[in-house]
Amino acid sequence: MDFTLQEEHRMLQDTVRRFVRQELLPLESLVLQRDTQGMTGEDLLPPEVDEKLLAKAKEAGLWGLDVPEEFGGLNLDTFSKCLANEELHKTITPFTFPPDAPNLHMLMQTCTPEQRERYLIPYARGEKRSAIAISEPGAGSDPAGMQTTAVKKGDQWVINGRKIWISRAHIADFMIVMALTDKDKRARGGITAFLVDKGTPGLILQRQIPVIGGHAPWEIVFEDMIVPDSHVLGEIGQGFAPMQLRLTVRRLEIGTWCVGMAQRCLDMMVDYAKQRVTFGQRLADRQSIQWFIADAATDIYAARLMAHHGAWKFDQGQDVRQEASMLKVFATEMATRIADQAMQVHGGMGMSKDLPLEFMYRRLRPMRIFEGPSEVHRWVIARSLLKE
Repeated sequence: MDFTLQEEHRMLQDTVRRFVRQELLPLESLVLQRDTQGMTGEDLLPPEVDEKLLAKAKEAGLWGLDVPEEFGGLNLDTFSKCLANEELHKTITPFTFPPDAPNLHMLMQTCTPEQRERYLIPYARGEKRSAIAISEPGAGSDPAGMQTTAVKKGDQWVINGRKIWISRAHIADFMIVMALTDKDKRARGGITAFLVDKGTPGLILQRQIPVIGGHAPWEIVFEDMIVPDSHVLGEIGQGFAPMQLRLTVRRLEIGTWCVGMAQRCLDMMVDYAKQRVTFGQRLADRQSIQWFIADAATDIYAARLMAHHGAWKFDQGQDVRQEASMLKVFATEMATRIADQAMQVHGGMGMSKDLPLEFMYRRLRPMRIFEGPSEVHRWVIARSLLKE
């Protein structure tokens, strides 16, 4: 197997790296300042700054990376997106090249021609923003246990229930809502996806929940919310498989995010260790610090190979659910450990907001829970192997 990056891969990597260095790294002090003021999520960047970054990204050709050419995108494969995501997450400045990939893939797999014009194409062009509502207060890691129901009445559906931990619910132009349409079948033919427009009567943004890492997901309620039959996304009762595809794409992405953040922590650790002198000796000359650095470099190397291989298999059309689970577990735990060690090497400065390390540590911690906690992924991996 040839592991040499193709010229187009190197060009993309260099372009994103330059964008991060020139546009995103200079904004880190602003992000930390607003974080100190209690701002979270999308508020960490002022709207005018976000708009300016979007314009610069478009100018640099970093727009619609994995969007099909027919929708105005670059139609890059998952491996290319993997390289871009690693570079993009070497900074704490919260910015994503639109559109967000997981919902894009779910929409491409399920949209009708009418839905394609109304939702998919505007989303692919960055003209609309989306959210997805899966988790519930009593059904997080087990979507099959969801209680939100959708009942057919004529040519409409009446949806009732509650969802939690929904990112971007307040800014989404539309939302993908997962609901039970057959309580007996559940995950085996009883879960359906629906497209819900912003402002639909009965859609209630109940509360925003600030959590560790600068996130602020929402709890939302559906009270007799009516959606037309034309807003069923995919086949009735067959929403579980497209949802799993969406989750797999995100888990592969999280793996690459963690590689990028861990690499930033390692780079900072190496630079500081060569400068900092304690008791007449550089930190770089102390064996304990050398082992931190060696172990971190080894773990990042392993996680990067896992991410690249998973992305390559996905591009071949192969089932990568197990690889995505392995990567999700290994990369999130690896990056959290390296961020912790980088803070330790920097001492008091590592815990201050003068540096991005403590912010990065807080951003990494929830990743061991979001998109499935490590324990559930380990259970899934073991169950698959024991079946074999």
